[in-house]
Amino acid sequence: MHYYQFNIGDYASHTRHLSPIEDIAYRRLLDNYYLSERPFNSNVTTVARQIGLKEYEQEVEQVLNEFFELIGDGWIHHRAEKEISNYKSKIDNASKAGKASAEKRLNARSTDVQLTNNHKPLTNNQEPIINTVPTVLVKSSSDFDLTSPRINCPVNEIVDIYHEECKSLARVMMMNTTRKKHLVSRWREVDAEDNLQSKDEGLEIFRNFFRQVNKSDFLSGRTNNKNGRVWKASFDWLMLPTNFLKVCEGQYDNGRK
Repeated sequence: MHYYQFNIGDYASHTRHLSPIEDIAYRRLLDNYYLSERPFNSNVTTVARQIGLKEYEQEVEQVLNEFFELIGDGWIHHRAEKEISNYKSKIDNASKAGKASAEKRLNARSTDVQLTNNHKPLTNNQEPIINTVPTVLVKSSSDFDLTSPRINCPVNEIVDIYHEECKSLARVMMMNTTRKKHLVSRWREVDAEDNLQSKDEGLEIFRNFFRQVNKSDFLSGRTNNKNGRVWKASFDWLMLPTNFLKVCEGQYDNGRK
């Protein structure tokens, strides 16, 4: 994981007694744990070197003993293990939903193509059409990068899905360079995480994302903020990297804010 939820208040309440070096050690241990997604080696000296604090092995060991548990041949952080498991489960479910939707669409199109290919001329004098290629077999240059094996971001289709699923939010009237840049970056992140096999698979993941936004009372403007005012998310706000990740992690789901 390259991102993880960090509750500043919760962290402070549990670490006020730590020395400055111990606090640094704990933060580095957490960052390394989430990044590698696996327990630390049981050897404290190895762990201290891994996080760049080999001169402070004693402080590292103190933090490990207090916040981690040595199980077998590795140091386990139970909260991090839970967060990593939830993250993988959410990504896996989104991927499965996208693949199922893509397979369903492709199967439907395959049926249409088969009917077309099996069609015979009505009379002997009618010449069959030999240069017609079913559209399902043709990749549009607007959807695919011909110089790269990865799938290009279908900007307009994602915006259409946003309008379909988030009717209470402001419409995107113009796709300027900044908006497109942010959207393409989010698409590439999803592609890198899920290894998309088709454009439809990616579109389904974004549809689920916007559905999650629509279900959130906070993001959809159905609740008042601390000042008693109504606030709504916008397309630009949703496409910012930190906000996109928070929505995916469910931080704005009802009951969380």
